[in-house]
Amino acid sequence: MYYENENPYLTLFSSFFQGAPKIYRGSSSIDSRHHTDTDPSKVSTKPEVPPPPKIEQRKPEAKPVPVPVKHKKDVSGNNMKPAKVQNADDVEKAKACQLEFGSYCLWSIEHKEVMKDAIVKRLKDQLFVARSYYPSIAKLKGKEALTRELKQNIQEHERVLSESTVDADLPSFIKLKIEKMGQTIARAKTCTVDCSNIDRKFRQILLMTEDEAHFHMKQSAYLYNLGVHTMPKSHHCLNMRLTVEYFKSTSLDSDDSNAHRFNVPDHRHYVILSKNVLAASVVVNSTVSSSEETENVVFHILTDAQNFYAMKHWFARNSYRESAVHVINYEHIILENLPEFSTQQLYLPEEFRVFIRNLDQPTEKTRMEYLSVFSHSHFFIPEILKDLKKVVVLDDDVVVQRDLSFLWNIDMGDKVNGAVKFCGLRLGQLRNLLGKATYNPLSCAWMSGVNVIDLEKWREHNVTKNYLQLLKKFQHNDDEASVRAAALPISLLSFESLIYPLDESLTISGLGYDYTIREEVIRNSASLHYNGNMKPWLELGIPDYRKYWKRSLTRDERFMDECNLEKISLKLKDNAVDNGDDWS
Repeated sequence: MYYENENPYLTLFSSFFQGAPKIYRGSSSIDSRHHTDTDPSKVSTKPEVPPPPKIEQRKPEAKPVPVPVKHKKDVSGNNMKPAKVQNADDVEKAKACQLEFGSYCLWSIEHKEVMKDAIVKRLKDQLFVARSYYPSIAKLKGKEALTRELKQNIQEHERVLSESTVDADLPSFIKLKIEKMGQTIARAKTCTVDCSNIDRKFRQILLMTEDEAHFHMKQSAYLYNLGVHTMPKSHHCLNMRLTVEYFKSTSLDSDDSNAHRFNVPDHRHYVILSKNVLAASVVVNSTVSSSEETENVVFHILTDAQNFYAMKHWFARNSYRESAVHVINYEHIILENLPEFSTQQLYLPEEFRVFIRNLDQPTEKTRMEYLSVFSHSHFFIPEILKDLKKVVVLDDDVVVQRDLSFLWNIDMGDKVNGAVKFCGLRLGQLRNLLGKATYNPLSCAWMSGVNVIDLEKWREHNVTKNYLQLLKKFQHNDDEASVRAAALPISLLSFESLIYPLDESLTISGLGYDYTIREEVIRNSASLHYNGNMKPWLELGIPDYRKYWKRSLTRDERFMDECNLEKISLKLKDNAVDNGDDWS
């Protein structure tokens, strides 16, 4: 198994499990090593069929609360679009590409362009073949006429290519030249020549072509990663305009009419960690729009010092029904009130690109998944919100489509973290990463996105204290890469026996990298999680999924119009109407 964070690269391979059935989870049908807590060798290899299997329970009484969503019957038995037919070579190439370049390969396949200037490329190919044969033909006795004809064709091709770099520049008689060169090459191939020389020439062009293709692939992958990790210019403009306006309009900041609601334990409190104003606003807007009542709904948005004033001014300007929004400067709180904690920088939920394969069965298909887990900043939520008892933590790449109020009715018993389990990855498969820590190797990994946190149980179990101890063990250096890499083992171990399994239908994950999720499944899901590199606020986002995110964008906002964000929203609305989609 291979996994990677955006900065650190670590490689792990596992042969812990043998034999596995297919299971179905929220976003797609995957070849997953799914096991119960019994002997792995006794697991049935019969594929599951709909309805989706229930999540395993440690205690019979801890049953997942069903998501109150009416699902249409899925007669196909999975959540994926029909797969494109690929031959074995294409599959192997795709796996090798993903191991090196990650989700860029998925994006490049979906955006593959038709080859341009095919005639120019054919001329170059003919020219190289002719040059490969020419030295051997010139040495043959009785082939003087063929040698002259081959040389003449080579010179004519070189002359044309020196004057034309695209098909549009080629002369009208080029087809005759291509046909003439083809006939000459065909005659050259009938001659008895030294094959070793020609073979050497062909190998040279093959190596040169592969090197050039790999170079361009690396270059394109670098630009892709730069695009997905760089804030778009329009978003930067919005943050700057909001920050400037905040200091010009102090009256909004003085409005503390909702302050008394921030610490009421009986209210429904949502926590969002975000540095992106639009992303946070979409989470808030979609949650409020999907709620039946919002009078007791409170959002706590933890952001960094750089984006604090922009975030604060945005939510002061915009109202979301009867809900209250509390913007918190995370870095200021940690520095002023919790100086003993060294991790003062705000970290967003960490995503790890995970490749899972079975070394005992190497012919099985390698799977790529994005596993999102809590960052270091999540572990200080109970210290920041000391008066609260239970919160729902939402990632800022989530869109809520159904009322989530039922989450506050879940009795999690002695558990701390209500999460959707990801049993395609077991802790035993990460034993090289987890080291000598004590854990159940059959325990499933879990996903962030929509999490129910019992803060009282968190404090009783001293989760934050355990986190700090694990941090000393897994953080090998003080650099950011080491800190972020430690988030995966720390998150999995901190909650290893404290996870309450939520129903898999609560959220559909993979909308930031998986092109195969069916629209019907997306529409019927309670929430959508855009985990992966292709976030919906980026132009590189998957077009079929971006519309669900943009439906919750705030409209008629002056600063969005000034920063050209309103035009993007309107353009997408027009496209949705043209396609017959409901924009409302």
